[in-house]
Amino acid sequence: MKKHKAPYFFIAPAVTLLVIFSIIPIMLALFISFTDMSLAGLADYSRIHFVGLENYINIFTDKLFGQAVLNTGYYVVIGVPLVIGISLALAIMINVGENRFFHFLRLVFYSPSITNTVAIAVVWMYLYNPTIGLLNHLLSYIHVGPILWLTDPSTSKISLIIIAVWRATGLNMLIFLAALRGIPVAYYEAAEIDGATKWQQVFKITIPLLKFSIFFVTVTTLIGWFQFFEEPFIMTKGGPLDSTVSVALFIYQNGFQYSKFGYAAACSFILFIGIILVTIIQLKIQNRQKQNGM
Repeated sequence: MKKHKAPYFFIAPAVTLLVIFSIIPIMLALFISFTDMSLAGLADYSRIHFVGLENYINIFTDKLFGQAVLNTGYYVVIGVPLVIGISLALAIMINVGENRFFHFLRLVFYSPSITNTVAIAVVWMYLYNPTIGLLNHLLSYIHVGPILWLTDPSTSKISLIIIAVWRATGLNMLIFLAALRGIPVAYYEAAEIDGATKWQQVFKITIPLLKFSIFFVTVTTLIGWFQFFEEPFIMTKGGPLDSTVSVALFIYQNGFQYSKFGYAAACSFILFIGIILVTIIQLKIQNRQKQNGM
């Protein structure tokens, strides 16, 4: 009997933390989403009223929320493939290299992932400065610009995507590097004997054997970009003309700037459901590929 109970004792601390810091807050947020809770309601609970589905109905008629959804979709469609493609390419390049320079590159590309976001934002705001910024200065040599990187709606989203991709690439690169270390060298030796080129080895051996790692990075990257918040919050505050406001920033603004906690909670659950649906689709695609033997 004790042997059967032992596993539960080992997982009890993790389950307890999960319940206290995840399950219970999620349930409270779900309850709040059906109320008109505000800052006044926190001071006096009698001011909190049950409004049913009113918050959810108002969200879907909110033009700013629609803009936030479109912006977030733009971030996901552009940012996710870039992060996966660049991090995979860097991992393969560094894995092939044998001298110390390639070991140094791992540090170079990983550093942005562990650097404070505010510090990164300060540096990039100088780079993006339309008058004294380095990027516009370099572009002036080829007679391009000046470009209003963060103050023009047509370029502001791309500017934020560049920063986010640069910051997220390093962590995913390490995940791919760890997976690459697990591929037996014998596969490549056999391919070389058969006359396969390096490119053929990459597309016929490396990428197929990295399917699970690519799937994992795709799911985590999608979730991260659906919750895209730090860059637009710090650098543009959602502007100009709401062109960079994301769903996560929309939630923050309504909850902490406008004190509409019920409205923000309802929006967060819509985002939560969207992330779950995308993850389920990814899992079904992965399972279907396994069944087909791909």
